[in-house]
Amino acid sequence: MTTQMQREIHLTGKDLMGMVQLRPQDIGKYAIIPGPKERLDGFLKNLEKPIKNFSFMEYTMYTGEYEGTKITSINGGRFSADTAITTEILCSAQARTMVRIGSCGALNENIKIGDLIVADSAIRGEGVTPYYVDDPKFQPSADKNLTDALYESAKASGYKVHRGRVWSTDAILRETREYVGKAINKGAIAVDMVTSVFLTICQLYKIPATAILAVSDHIITGEMGFMDANYYMAEHAMIGISLDLVKRLEGKTKAKV
Repeated sequence: MTTQMQREIHLTGKDLMGMVQLRPQDIGKYAIIPGPKERLDGFLKNLEKPIKNFSFMEYTMYTGEYEGTKITSINGGRFSADTAITTEILCSAQARTMVRIGSCGALNENIKIGDLIVADSAIRGEGVTPYYVDDPKFQPSADKNLTDALYESAKASGYKVHRGRVWSTDAILRETREYVGKAINKGAIAVDMVTSVFLTICQLYKIPATAILAVSDHIITGEMGFMDANYYMAEHAMIGISLDLVKRLEGKTKAKV
């Protein structure tokens, strides 16, 4: 005997919105999404009068203003599974523009600890997105106009910036020579656990999204820079870059009026 589910899907992004009592009118024009809470705390220092939208388990969302523009921010997850949850919530709440602030490992010897990566596409190596898109040829892509603007803001920061494809995998202890080689052959210049999930879900919801990552370690050389001052400085710089992006986009918007 087979037990039939009473609903097509057990839980949706809208269900999660209802659980945390979030409404579309509660969130800002832009959603800036750091991964860990400590990165969120650093970002919130730049917002005027941030209001807590909700706090559920270890995730907390705030909305405030930056130079008159309403911005929402949430610690959007460190891994593929929790990133999918927070991204679904924001997409279901009808976020209009989404920017991920993350970290990554370098897959190119010309990339150094503390450099910045702007992701324009991703390789799916995690276990979440196959549940969203069954086609193995599907490639998550960032919004081009938004990514162009982010790249310009990043270059203006004075940091070394690279732009390219990011391989996402949730098997961090299985980043072996074989799998790394395959990712590089597909054009990957960096690896993380999040970008492919974030871009895939935003793409399915047709929400413009992009991502910027600070290089924390080097897969090719084996260098670990998690405690490196250059990495910490790059993490801090990404906050300023994301806010400069908002100003850049708002300037373009106002110029069209």
